Amino acid sequence: MKLIDIIKDANRNLLRNKLRSFLTILAIFIGSFSIISTSAIQAGVNDFIDGQVNSYGGEGYLAIASKDSFEAIENLQNASDGPLEYNPDKIQTGATAIEPATIAKLKDIAGIDPDSVQEQKTISVDYITSAQTDKKYILSAEALPPGHIKVDTVAGTTPDLNNRDEYQILLPEDYVSALGYDDAAAIIGQTVTLGVVDQYRHETKKFTPKVVGVIAPGVVSLGYAYTNTFLADDIYAENSKYYPAELKEQVFALTASYDYQNYDIATIKDELEEIGLSAMTVEDIIGQIKSFFDVILGVFKIFGFIALLAAGIGIVNTLFMSVQERTREIGLDKALGMSSRHVFLGFTLEAISLGFWGSLFGIAVSMTIGHLANTAFHAENGLLAAFPTFNLATYTIHDIINVVILIIFIAFIAGTLPARQASRKNPIDALRYE
Repeated sequence: MKLIDIIKDANRNLLRNKLRSFLTILAIFIGSFSIISTSAIQAGVNDFIDGQVNSYGGEGYLAIASKDSFEAIENLQNASDGPLEYNPDKIQTGATAIEPATIAKLKDIAGIDPDSVQEQKTISVDYITSAQTDKKYILSAEALPPGHIKVDTVAGTTPDLNNRDEYQILLPEDYVSALGYDDAAAIIGQTVTLGVVDQYRHETKKFTPKVVGVIAPGVVSLGYAYTNTFLADDIYAENSKYYPAELKEQVFALTASYDYQNYDIATIKDELEEIGLSAMTVEDIIGQIKSFFDVILGVFKIFGFIALLAAGIGIVNTLFMSVQERTREIGLDKALGMSSRHVFLGFTLEAISLGFWGSLFGIAVSMTIGHLANTAFHAENGLLAAFPTFNLATYTIHDIINVVILIIFIAFIAGTLPARQASRKNPIDALRYE
């Protein structure tokens, strides 16, 4: 008998008792649905986080500054969920400059590529406002570094670094409503006002850049606005026009790349601290978030595996009952020349068929619900409307194949005991069975 014929017979035998087969497939369906759904959600979360990592330079990227600079950023981020109103009477504390000798020591640290160390021009913007509001808000801004940062936007695009004809700015999403606009699309092409207050003479210089884009919210968003080089140069010139010559050469921030495959980041950070610097990787910001999702989804996967084990017991029960009901048939087949191997294979393929159809239905239903959820959650006022680059469920061929193979393997193991019992039946005794 050909293998294809045995497979056809195995599937036909499942229809002998439709209700029993349906209930067994239903149990497998539940386990399959649970595992593929949690895998898809985990893939969606990881894709979103990986996209955030890549947008901020990916693995091996380091943002380096003095310790108080990072503390100031953290305090600003923790102070409010949205833009803070500008208070001209509140003194803003400055960051500590990085000395040339310290930069030289940084380049000598093992694992850091000395050629990748770049000075970042630090600009100081005191407030932002628009014609749509009489309020002013604190704004952290910097020039968009070429090559390192690729920012996702909900509307518009990133500043043109080569444009020397107009000022351009890319704003965080939460500034849209604060500046009096209904949505991100409404602010694109509008001008906003940046106030730069001279610390020596307390004079205010105003810049009016055009908003070219709005940053998509993300787990690694630091609340920065990004400008084109033209605007950053003019703001820096305003910041430093009364500086003594030695202050104009000061460096407050650096970026660098390290060999993440061969060097431990903890060791590099310890060496940086010894020379008075602090460093931040993208993983520092998102690592705990990713671990949290992994743990939660891992728990859901455990429940899926438990459901599959229960389904495996259902397969054993279904096939044992089938063996009992078909004892005389097995005896007749063996009496007519069917080998024990073919009997064993036939019942094993019945078990595999139960697993295959249960997994197939579970994956199909999960994918349908997942795609509908992605569409619904990204609709206006949807759960993920604020995160347009985040798909709740992402289905990959790798995950689908792994789930199908896992369930077929469990079904095969569950079916071996009843199949073995069927294959070892004596044809004479089986024909006498009542």
